Amino acid sequence: MAYKMNWKNFAILLSCAAVLGSCKDGKLFGKKKAKSDVTGWNYNDKNQGGYQVALEKEQPSGPGLVFVQGGTFTMGATEEDVMSDWNNIPRRVTVNSFYIDKTEVANVHYREYLYWINTVFDGDEYQAVRNGALPDTLVWRSELAYNEPMVEYYFRHPAYNNYPVVGVSWKQANDFCLWRTDRVNELALIQKGFINDKSIKNISGIGQENFNTKSYLLGEFQATPGKGARSKKNPLKNPNGTPRTNVTFEDGILLPNYRLPTEAEWEYAALGYVNQNPMPTKNDKKRGEELVTNKQVYSWSQNVNGLRDTRRGSWQGTFLANFKRGAGDNMGVAGGLNDNAVYTAPVNSFYPNGFGIYNMSGNVSEWVADVYRPLSSTDENDVASFRGNKFQTIDVSTGKAERDSLGRIKYRYVTDEESKKRRNYQKGDVINYLDGDSLLAGVSYGYGKTTLISDHSRVIKGGSWDDRAYWLSPGTRRFLEEEQSASTVGFRCAMDRVGSAAGNGRKSGIEYKQRKQNNRKK
Repeated sequence: MAYKMNWKNFAILLSCAAVLGSCKDGKLFGKKKAKSDVTGWNYNDKNQGGYQVALEKEQPSGPGLVFVQGGTFTMGATEEDVMSDWNNIPRRVTVNSFYIDKTEVANVHYREYLYWINTVFDGDEYQAVRNGALPDTLVWRSELAYNEPMVEYYFRHPAYNNYPVVGVSWKQANDFCLWRTDRVNELALIQKGFINDKSIKNISGIGQENFNTKSYLLGEFQATPGKGARSKKNPLKNPNGTPRTNVTFEDGILLPNYRLPTEAEWEYAALGYVNQNPMPTKNDKKRGEELVTNKQVYSWSQNVNGLRDTRRGSWQGTFLANFKRGAGDNMGVAGGLNDNAVYTAPVNSFYPNGFGIYNMSGNVSEWVADVYRPLSSTDENDVASFRGNKFQTIDVSTGKAERDSLGRIKYRYVTDEESKKRRNYQKGDVINYLDGDSLLAGVSYGYGKTTLISDHSRVIKGGSWDDRAYWLSPGTRRFLEEEQSASTVGFRCAMDRVGSAAGNGRKSGIEYKQRKQNNRKK
């Protein structure tokens, strides 16, 4: 019996040796190194040049964001143009996939931003920076209303923590997006061990030496490496195979910038047409239908043309948004308030739309990135529609990239001279592109002089607590100067989607499996 067992063990050992011997590059099961399809050289191999290529990674969702799968839709009016503005002519466009905030930015979020600014930039030389970030609480004042409680308490009192921040200009909203990008990426590097976790414990008075994503990537900000960067288990390597302490964007750790959504993105996300598709695809094994069953007027799909929930139960008859029902009626009758809010409501109130996004109709109108023009829909591209480009490039006038007093990389606007020989654009500032006949005859409109519209007019979308139902339709649009603010206007952030447009775990394009052709004998 023992003799037989010894022979059996010997056979097992021989089999294992054969398996190990067949393993290429000493890897179990024959796992090969990543190799270039054009040169045959190995990636991440110090013996073959050391070119580092990160394994294909999917983009994680940033804090507060939801994924919006892109597609085509009819942008613009969905009902009668009662204002007779005719500034939202329907047009079919395509929106690329992207991410957008689940809720509007709340008071507590903006106060977090102010806390950071006041802590980091606490010197007298930064007084203008601190003051410039403050929201205008005086937007609540009115000549014929007693709104002083809102002026005094709305932004600061904890009872309003989760209410949407208002009194923020378009420029301030943009600055918030820049700050949010840096804080999210800084924390990602700390959690991965590439930046010392003590760096965010002592941020008081550091001023220019605060973490900025672009400054870090260009080597203008030197971070103290964390334990993960110094560890032998660090997956990032230098060409010679030693651990690499600095992260590049190619490593797939840092997220793209937070930003304001474009008008097309905002409107597409608001409609949430994915809920109108009776057979949406959820994985690559099942093909979905290209079908929208209902044309929505509002952002919800329960009652696409109505303002109340029609489902049976305790919700039946309740308002689906925070808005003004009529003159002097902002919340209904005592004992039966229709939307439970005289002004704004918490950012996660009411029912989310098809993408899981809250308050895309009502509560507060929201800033988007676009410069306002009444006929934007007739001019803009079919894909990624947007007006407002004023192209920039990194300022290297001193021979290299430099930081400004806030720690951000300095940029400059692209000149017409360096653009004139390009095929895809010939001017650096194209806000007025195809605007009237300015390209043909050198004639331009007197924006801000003969009209209230200027190059600083930015689009606001969605109705607010002080608007009638007409403005709740995502296709409606208004404008406000980018330096101004209002008690009815807030904002939410967006982020670019990189990789598969269908989402994480999904493939781009359609892969047809290769099959052997049946050779029939003639």
